[in-house]
Amino acid sequence: MDAYRLIEKYYAEQSALRDLLTLHSESVMRKAMDCLERRGIVCDREFVREAALLHDIGIIRTHAPSILCVGDRPYICHGIEGRAILDAENLPRHALVCERHTGAGLSKEDIISQNLPLPHRDMLPLSVEERVICYADKFFSKSGDARREKPLDEVIRSMERHGAGTLERFMQLHSEFGV
Repeated sequence: MDAYRLIEKYYAEQSALRDLLTLHSESVMRKAMDCLERRGIVCDREFVREAALLHDIGIIRTHAPSILCVGDRPYICHGIEGRAILDAENLPRHALVCERHTGAGLSKEDIISQNLPLPHRDMLPLSVEERVICYADKFFSKSGDARREKPLDEVIRSMERHGAGTLERFMQLHSEFGV
């Protein structure tokens, strides 16, 4: 499976959104691979490379003009939109990474209590591959300086804004993958 080819299928050549997606996804991939290497974690590393490159493929269907997304879905839906794209491409494991990487994962209770426009089900990263991509993603933004890795304290403050459960899940990921 060639992740770049799949991105090319959904994103116009030489588009600023494709460039932003690729820059962000490559940063997440490098961070995830570094975490695995430094911790000596055994897992499907080729899958991590591919899934990290594809984890945000669904942003093209969302509306977030500040990061060049001109679709019609709320940005919070980019994970389920990515899942739909990758399910249609017969990539079910990659699809789950899309759905489960938002925040530090989203519980059914989070979705309901925050009245999010998402299906009422747990969207929590389960496999080690899903968890490391979810973790690495928190260190890179698609807004502002997309090349900059956020320091841990900034990531923690961001997770705190989404509630104690989100922060607790992130800190669990940090204890597993932090370097």
